Amino acid sequence: MARIVSLGSALQDIYLIDHDDLTPTEIGDAAIFGKVLVGAKVDIDQISYEVGGGGVNSAISFARHGHEAIFMGNIARDSAGAAIIRTLDREGVDSSYVNFLERKSTGTSVVLLDSKSGERTILTCRGASEQFGNFSEKDLDLINPDWLYVTTLRGDLDTLTRFFKHAKELGVKVMFNPGARELAHPQEVLKLLQYVDVLNINKVEASQLVPGVTLVELLYHLGGYVETIIITDGAMGGIAGNADEIYRFGIYEDAKIKDATGAGDAFGSGFLASITAGKSFRSSLVFASANSTAVVSKLGANKGLLTGREKLHPMPIQKL
Repeated sequence: MARIVSLGSALQDIYLIDHDDLTPTEIGDAAIFGKVLVGAKVDIDQISYEVGGGGVNSAISFARHGHEAIFMGNIARDSAGAAIIRTLDREGVDSSYVNFLERKSTGTSVVLLDSKSGERTILTCRGASEQFGNFSEKDLDLINPDWLYVTTLRGDLDTLTRFFKHAKELGVKVMFNPGARELAHPQEVLKLLQYVDVLNINKVEASQLVPGVTLVELLYHLGGYVETIIITDGAMGGIAGNADEIYRFGIYEDAKIKDATGAGDAFGSGFLASITAGKSFRSSLVFASANSTAVVSKLGANKGLLTGREKLHPMPIQKL
């Protein structure tokens, strides 16, 4: 098994769940939770306290697969931070590289969830997870990981560059799942890809970096920057390739979505968890899809994460 560092956010997710007051209402090309009026007092059916954030979700995924998972992220000394530490400890994730920030609160998301449709709107106060510049890339010397897995650092390109360059110097492989703040600077992200071994991105995000309309075009153009690329396309599945193999894949199964939070984290971390356990490129894509499906079938961003010991059924996947 591998030693994998997850660098990213840690959040407490507070779910407000209702079956009628949060019903989406379409307005043109958009939709709103149309039955919540300004000044109204709304009774909801259920409240649930969970933990999430891209760094936490991926670290839990790696630990459940049997890898040595180390989480690096910022929290505060408050009840939300304590809940995150308890969860990491329970899941067997090394939390010794967590930083506790003063004069900050632990990042918190309020998830308005319609229990009928699974649609949700997320209100997020990033708090301590707003920044990452306090982390030192020299910690990788002490950890000596095999992989560095990075989700969004809220556009902190300086920290990304420090960690990616040092990982390259140490021979540590890097998997990167950039967010909107990073993709707002496409040329800088493209420069960073020289240090990245696996890029996980969706179709819309890929089109922000390189020209192309189809998945094949986008894969081809990104192939000039990074060795292994995974481009997802929601219910249409996705495409993935490296120097030796290219696969077009569908979804694992058409499951009822209970909560879509954490689906992307589950896919990316599921792929890395599987391939670092010695599975093939193809099998790792199947597991990633199954991992994502399992997560959206349960409430919370990481409760449904798989362990790698499950028996998976076949899914649409074709070698190109």
